[in-house]
Amino acid sequence: MTGQRTPLDARVHRSGTVLAAAITLVAAAVWAGHHGLQAATHGDATGSRLAAVWTVTFLILLASTLMYHLERPRRVTARARRRLDALHVAVLLPVYNEDEGYLYLGLESFLTQTRRPDSVHVVDDGSTSSDYAQVRGWWLRHAREAGIATTWQRTANGGKRHAQAAGVAVSPHADVYVTVDSDSCLAPNALEELLKPFAKARVQSVAGIVLATNHRTNLLTRVTDLWFTTGQLTDRSALSAMGAVLVNSGPLAAYRAPVVRDNLDSYLGETFLGRPVMFSDDSLLTLYALLRGRTVQQPSAVVFTALPEKASHFLRMYMRWMRGSTIRSVWRMRYLPLTGWAYWAHLLRWFQVALSTVVIGWLLVVEPLRYGHTPPASFLVVPFLIGWAQALRYLSVVRSDERMRARAVTWLLMPLAVIGAWTVLRVMRWYGAATCARTGWGTRQNGAEVSLTTTTPPTAEPDAETTLQLALPTAR
Repeated sequence: MTGQRTPLDARVHRSGTVLAAAITLVAAAVWAGHHGLQAATHGDATGSRLAAVWTVTFLILLASTLMYHLERPRRVTARARRRLDALHVAVLLPVYNEDEGYLYLGLESFLTQTRRPDSVHVVDDGSTSSDYAQVRGWWLRHAREAGIATTWQRTANGGKRHAQAAGVAVSPHADVYVTVDSDSCLAPNALEELLKPFAKARVQSVAGIVLATNHRTNLLTRVTDLWFTTGQLTDRSALSAMGAVLVNSGPLAAYRAPVVRDNLDSYLGETFLGRPVMFSDDSLLTLYALLRGRTVQQPSAVVFTALPEKASHFLRMYMRWMRGSTIRSVWRMRYLPLTGWAYWAHLLRWFQVALSTVVIGWLLVVEPLRYGHTPPASFLVVPFLIGWAQALRYLSVVRSDERMRARAVTWLLMPLAVIGAWTVLRVMRWYGAATCARTGWGTRQNGAEVSLTTTTPPTAEPDAETTLQLALPTAR
């Protein structure tokens, strides 16, 4: 149907060896920290305060390590599978100045799913770089052949949320909305796995695992893939074990339809300090889901996406994330119930950020300048040991396009991610918080920033209509 190319695939495996190795590295970090405190010439009061801070930090780290290893892929019975198969699953795919190669790759992945979507709704949000005529013609023909109801609309540029809302408007009978990005490429079983947690009635949203399509392009993409994947399989996995995921990823997430439809006006009209918010859409949808029940991650649902290949692109993306994170934190403090895990997990995250920032400033600035105490060298290895311990989860990912020894080489690069996180990204986090009122999107204004030049759709006659609608199937 779509050629002979082998689809991208990946899986996350569980291993007691990974857990044991992580605990060993954490223990080594504890020893190094203790050795540093003993070696430093701090006074009794200062030494006691630092020892208390160090103890709290490592207790939180150890608890988090145990929590993220408790996460398990959700499985279903045959009866539950039949109920899930009966759901109408609608994919919302907004497109704005996307590379045609990545868009084609993503659309093709819908056709090779073990559980295909019932409908796919593509909304071209007023792109200025292309009209996607060739891709559109190819997709409409193959979607029809595969029995996937589809619409393809072109609207005036209104932002990602309005493009998603246009997709919602033409799929009013959907039971589940799956949000994807225009550069998302789903692993063959991604949708089937993503739906499984919905067998539990309290589950309102499900996040997939996001890997990089272009992770081997350069050093930046390697380190970013390492950092991003590790974060999902540690921090978010720990939250998932509590049913309290705070942020779903844009490349792949699923929501019960009422979560989206009932909050659509609020979603489209969000303002902060009187300004419309254009970003942080995924975290807002996750917040809506949290207010209704549990939000989880399904580690067996994998999607591939394009990471920034230039530092300027990455920094703009990260600044957008940090500004959105600050705004979302205000809403969580205001709306999340005190009785839920999510509220306290959110507070703990900010406590850790603030505590680590204060400790770094104290050790590197206050102690040397005021007391003449230089931090011992053993302190320098502690963040790296912790980073390597957490990044062991990166090695638990098996990809169809990469050998394990290549992933091990990337794992060794964790010190670069740690240095970046403790310096540039930490400054950007606080700067983003201070400038969160700047709510514009800020990327792709001049076209696609990442291109996939080796993948293009076969020649196809473009459809003459801007929007093509096929009848929705009444049953699978």
